Amino acid sequence: MAQKRKRQTGKRSAASVKRLLIYGVIAVLLLPVVLIALYRPAFVHPISTLMLRDVVLLHGYNRQWVKLDDIAPALAQSVLMSEDGKYCFHDGVDWSQLNKVIDGALEGERTRGASTIPMQTVKNLFLWSSRSYVRKGLEVPLAMLADAVWSKRRLLEIYLNIAEWAPGIYGIEAASQHYYGIPAAKLSRRRAAYLAVTLPNPNVRNPTKPSNGMVRLARIVERRAHQSGAYIKCLDD
Repeated sequence: MAQKRKRQTGKRSAASVKRLLIYGVIAVLLLPVVLIALYRPAFVHPISTLMLRDVVLLHGYNRQWVKLDDIAPALAQSVLMSEDGKYCFHDGVDWSQLNKVIDGALEGERTRGASTIPMQTVKNLFLWSSRSYVRKGLEVPLAMLADAVWSKRRLLEIYLNIAEWAPGIYGIEAASQHYYGIPAAKLSRRRAAYLAVTLPNPNVRNPTKPSNGMVRLARIVERRAHQSGAYIKCLDD
């Protein structure tokens, strides 16, 4: 009898642990959804998972929040033309590019990323840095939700204030001060282009010491940014 009660107690304990794990997973999955709603007001200044990591590791970080209106237009144009040329025309995901990447992966080809700015933003805010299909699968619905809840201006403002431009340097204001000693509002087109092409690999690329490849990319981005008017009209809303 005692053994039977012991087995029943053990089963109940295992069931309780299982329920707690399920509730925990649900809570973790729902947290970004709640935070996306909470991050909508302009006075909220979100921080990224990398910033949290730096705090936990006692490294500290430099980030000075700045409004989109206080960032040189050339910088926003350059980042959009470098990172997400269809920013104003998709719902958070560039499906044509994503499908090409998926098709290439299925055929065994080495693929390049298809991350839009909304996808990069939700990754920086809620997910982890290492590549995986699980992370990409979470990015897509979160990016679409963020794009639906936030305006295009708000989304870009958040991205430009949480993107990492150097180890411990987050956001365009801190990056502009770090590299050039000037506020983001005073960035020239050339410097904006160099900062934009630094983003894909800020641990290696330095806009003040550009490689030949960076110089070529920056020239292309600068030219596209100068002609980007029709592609970024959503920022006027």
